[in-house]
Amino acid sequence: MSERSRRAVLRTATALGAAGAAAAAGAGSVAATPKRRGVTTFVFVSGASGSAGSGSNELAMLGHRSVGVELPGHAATDGQFRLSYQAPQDLEKLATEPSPMAGVTLDDYVAATVDTVRTVAEHGPVILIGGSMGGATITRTANEVPHLIDRLVYSSAFCCTKLRAVIDYLTTPQGSTSLLPGVGGGIGDPAVLGASRTNWRSADPGFLTRLKAALMAEATDAEFHHALASLVPDESIEVPFADARGHAETWGRVPRTYIRHTLDRSIPLALQDLMIEHADALTPHNRFDVHTVATTHVPHVAGWREILRILDELARC
Repeated sequence: MSERSRRAVLRTATALGAAGAAAAAGAGSVAATPKRRGVTTFVFVSGASGSAGSGSNELAMLGHRSVGVELPGHAATDGQFRLSYQAPQDLEKLATEPSPMAGVTLDDYVAATVDTVRTVAEHGPVILIGGSMGGATITRTANEVPHLIDRLVYSSAFCCTKLRAVIDYLTTPQGSTSLLPGVGGGIGDPAVLGASRTNWRSADPGFLTRLKAALMAEATDAEFHHALASLVPDESIEVPFADARGHAETWGRVPRTYIRHTLDRSIPLALQDLMIEHADALTPHNRFDVHTVATTHVPHVAGWREILRILDELARC
């Protein structure tokens, strides 16, 4: 891959933010794990540049607990929101300041998620949810602690099985219609920064138009701007290229749900379906429970309401 292509991929991966002993596949039925008692805790893992959102208010009103994983480099104390990122912005300085994301890997994301899952699993069932690139993290987490996860939920998220990494799926023919590569908005050189940096606070109308088309085309401008305000500018340059494959004997024993976003123009529906197909082929006796929601990559209000309904039902099964 050329340096120019690699940079384009890193920009694309950053834009993807703007929220599990059975035998190997084919060797027999997947052993069922008895459902644990207690209040279900939903553990949310965000996509690229996402903050530790958890849907806590809405899920609490439905009688559930929820928590967002603080991914390394994404926490408020990690220094992403530097003075140069404030208004008025110092773009020259912003383009060269080192990033707290330098050296952060998928292994680091998984370690943080495993710690969270271990803690909340003491209190009852755990449903682990990943959106977008967060799917890579929850898959690898299920490889580590499948016995602590009662269900995996992929909400238009990457689920790597047959192909090795996020980038491998994104560059398939099924991913070729993604609008993300043409969005732009990147600032600085990832090799210098140690991260991919996107200026989500840009007021450039062209960038905002392209970004909204890719992420939230059906949302109001108010919803779109609110979503941008929650994003951190820097994302790891390692995660999209890391081995994120689920293993049949660990990840493959955890019940799993895929929520398809039919209006997604970042992870096209055809690509979502390809990942479902690959996963089901790996563990044909433990296939995805598939739901479909008419929403964009980042769900608009109506889409999020429908996703909450699905999550509530999963917790009550």
